[in-house]
Amino acid sequence: MRNLIRQSLHWHAGPPAWGAALIAGMGCGLPLLLGLFTSHSGFLWVATGAFQASLANPLHRLGMLRMLLLTSLGAASAGIGYWSASHPVLSLVTFATFGLLLALLQRLGNEFGKLGAGLAACLCLGQGQAGIGNLHNGLAVGALFAIGGLLVMLLAFTLRASHGLRLWPLLPRLRGLTKVLSRHIHRQSQRLWLIHALACSLAGAMAGLAVSLSDLPRGYWLTLTVLTTLQMNHSMSLVRGIQRCCGSLIGAVMLIGLGQWLQTPGMLVAFMLPLIILSRAFIAQHYGLFVVQTTVCFVLLAESLAQDWDLPELRLYNTLLGAALALLVSFLAHKTQQRWGMPNPSGSVQASN
Repeated sequence: MRNLIRQSLHWHAGPPAWGAALIAGMGCGLPLLLGLFTSHSGFLWVATGAFQASLANPLHRLGMLRMLLLTSLGAASAGIGYWSASHPVLSLVTFATFGLLLALLQRLGNEFGKLGAGLAACLCLGQGQAGIGNLHNGLAVGALFAIGGLLVMLLAFTLRASHGLRLWPLLPRLRGLTKVLSRHIHRQSQRLWLIHALACSLAGAMAGLAVSLSDLPRGYWLTLTVLTTLQMNHSMSLVRGIQRCCGSLIGAVMLIGLGQWLQTPGMLVAFMLPLIILSRAFIAQHYGLFVVQTTVCFVLLAESLAQDWDLPELRLYNTLLGAALALLVSFLAHKTQQRWGMPNPSGSVQASN
């Protein structure tokens, strides 16, 4: 148990990416300040899109392509989540589909899994923010999200030019990329991934349906708790699921305490900008720690204009429901894995999350 906890908390961020961190701070700072002065929720979506795009390092070979994917797919996810919020059936189908997509991207590797986690967060925020604020159209949400991403891409072009790099780098051949992804897929157990995919779809569908039917305020605290605890676990260990649920609860309590400490939007924004810059500069390589970093920033961006931090029981209740739902799905996945039997150890490779 001690070794498992040590491995879970092992931090490896690599060299600090100060260029990408500066882009994140500039891209999020301006819309946050405008949102603070105008109290318009549209600027929060611009800041969210800017943060989503800044997760890619523009100096890397595939950085600009990844930034484009994060912007376009994130805008679509936020708009779809906002559009499906008032329809229980659409929420069920949408979250089930995104749960399956998350499982598929996690199977393709660590970086693709991070992409899936970001898209899941955008979907949850889109559904949870429906009916809150000044926007009443999913297309407007997606458009403002894309504007924030395009702002960061413009800053990224400036950064690349200052380093003497091509504005749009040469991309690898699609055939070679397909071979790498295919090789990675075949290294993993098909049976265990199928169980994980079904668990992600079931958990996502139940979470989306619960928020849509109950019309929970701040419902993204529930859906984010569910989707961020669903990680590839080749052993389908129930202990790992319990640890992740407990970690989500501890993180929610810390966020609630932070929000009560910084109750005014001005203080919260002043705290958020250095946090975003430092978080992007020292982005974690570990999938679980990366999800924690980005989820904290996404939630604080969504709550930066909130005036109801004096109601901690609402957020804690949603988090408890999400943790209970994630734990239930983890238990079902564990029992299913036991019933189907362990796969051949030579057919799969133990990979850390």
